[in-house]
Amino acid sequence: MASDMSVLPRENNRLLSMLPPDVTERLQPHIEVIDLALRQSLYTANEPITHVYFPCTAVCSLVLTLDGATSIEIATVGKEGMVGVPVFLGAGSIPGEAFCQVPGRALRLPAAVLIQESRDDGPLHDLLHRYTQAHINQIAQSAACGRAHSIDERCARWLLITHDQVGTDQFPLTQQFLALMLGVRRAGVNAAANILQRAGYIRYGRGVITVTDRPGLESAACVCYRIVRDEFERLLD
Repeated sequence: MASDMSVLPRENNRLLSMLPPDVTERLQPHIEVIDLALRQSLYTANEPITHVYFPCTAVCSLVLTLDGATSIEIATVGKEGMVGVPVFLGAGSIPGEAFCQVPGRALRLPAAVLIQESRDDGPLHDLLHRYTQAHINQIAQSAACGRAHSIDERCARWLLITHDQVGTDQFPLTQQFLALMLGVRRAGVNAAANILQRAGYIRYGRGVITVTDRPGLESAACVCYRIVRDEFERLLD
């Protein structure tokens, strides 16, 4: 359904909220407000990307599948960003896929409209250039983090990122899904979550995470969380 974005003042996507009114007015007739379900596909590997998504309360995963079986997350996108950067960069499809990892609301825009609006060196073009750099930084940092840091540090980092993106202390998350996101076995995720829970930083049960001590969780995370967060703030300020 077409949407007046003013009806979602607290849920608006950060990128869209940074655009000047004239750009927002041109985009608004083409934007749909949608509720994303768990594991709902946003685009699939090597298939045309027909829409881009601006999450509001949903959190989405960008993943690569190796050997047709093993899936590895390369980035998450929440209310700070956009799912569909390849469209902006001129690629109609990519080998990876995107799906919803935390159910919630998002704003959907046809890819053709984004291409048209960002064709000239205007506000949307400039903003997406800076966002793309922040997005690349996140992917690069995630790759380095996977090689350099322990599972519990990475688990704390991922929970902090998700906490930022959903904007609430409680969100749904199963061990199986967290294992997929971290690229480890469920036993490793269970051990890491138990460490964080015993420290009093989180509560974890029945597929739901509750962040109970945010500063403590930050102290348990690797430096990658702060690096990525600070880069987003620097580039999107």
